[in-house]
Amino acid sequence: MFFTDIIGQEAARHQLLHAVEQNRLSHAMILLAPEGAGGLPVGLAFAQYLVCEDRQPQDACGQCSACKKAAQYIHPDIHFSYPVIPRKPGDKPVSTDYITEWREYIAQQPYGNAYDWLQFIGAENKQGNITAHECSDIIRKLNLKSFESDYKILLMWMPEYLGNEGNRLLKLIEEPPANTIFILVAENQEQILATILSRTQLVRINPLSKQEVVDALKERNQVPEPRARQIATIASGNYREALQLLQHAENDYHELLRTWLNCIFMQNRQGLQDWVEHIASAKMGRENQKQFLRYFINVLEHSLRVQYMDRSQLAFSDEEVDFAEKLRKLANLGQMEQITEELDNAYYHIERNANGKILFHALSIRLQYIFKGRPLPV
Repeated sequence: MFFTDIIGQEAARHQLLHAVEQNRLSHAMILLAPEGAGGLPVGLAFAQYLVCEDRQPQDACGQCSACKKAAQYIHPDIHFSYPVIPRKPGDKPVSTDYITEWREYIAQQPYGNAYDWLQFIGAENKQGNITAHECSDIIRKLNLKSFESDYKILLMWMPEYLGNEGNRLLKLIEEPPANTIFILVAENQEQILATILSRTQLVRINPLSKQEVVDALKERNQVPEPRARQIATIASGNYREALQLLQHAENDYHELLRTWLNCIFMQNRQGLQDWVEHIASAKMGRENQKQFLRYFINVLEHSLRVQYMDRSQLAFSDEEVDFAEKLRKLANLGQMEQITEELDNAYYHIERNANGKILFHALSIRLQYIFKGRPLPV
């Protein structure tokens, strides 16, 4: 991975390369990036830059033996750690058990999240972990001499999955062997062990700008500009989300939302039952359900923006803007805040494999209460 392969993140690249240039490179750092901002690509590019035998001012050379190996994720001095699952009961899995899948995954989905990775390796409802056995394996590997590079590098993706087992790494992080670099790529600072946070340098990576997402969709996916702008508006700086929206572009979320709200307002029980059966079906799938909820949230946001912005500045179609204007008349600001909170909660539970039928039935009932201005049931 090269820095030139990364969408945006010029500030992070400059900070990391400046630290190397000034000989102020921390031996342990956390790249803290929100989902879809490119934390993992930045970590991969930086690891390749460190082992490169002919570094250029702004990037790795791409021509030396080290670069060619790093670009294929097979450099012997770049070690990877990430959440894994047991292949069978009683297993004590380590990251290297899944190294073939890992190389394939990051080549295909470098902007993916932990859920994408765990589904990629067939986890289904199983919880991924970075285990005590993995920590012992890390200690063993990093205490060996480097094979080819001046550096030995551990790139750990999602240290949030360490749990208390991460304390086994504290001594190694505090007193690492010479030229050992820890690059931890994380999304949620609150879920990282405080003992690890206190021993690492924090490098913050910002969400992508709307224009960066638009440009990436146009250049990398040949998306027409109007559609790219619509997707970028909904994605809110999350390129992974933008790709998911693009993948499900054939779904008419506008009509789906209109039907749902009509059933709620008209108290059409049979219609609502049919709607829930449809959205909870295997054909729709969890990703589609999540994107639909995200679309609804953006409609609510547009219903507020439409009061103050020219139609031409909005990412939605004229039909969708008209719908947003009608929605504004049906719900005041407080009700919209309540609805948004309910949609966010539903999104959270879908990610954790909630039953779709039960979730959307319950959500429909709660929206009925909100639109009527009644207190929500406990």
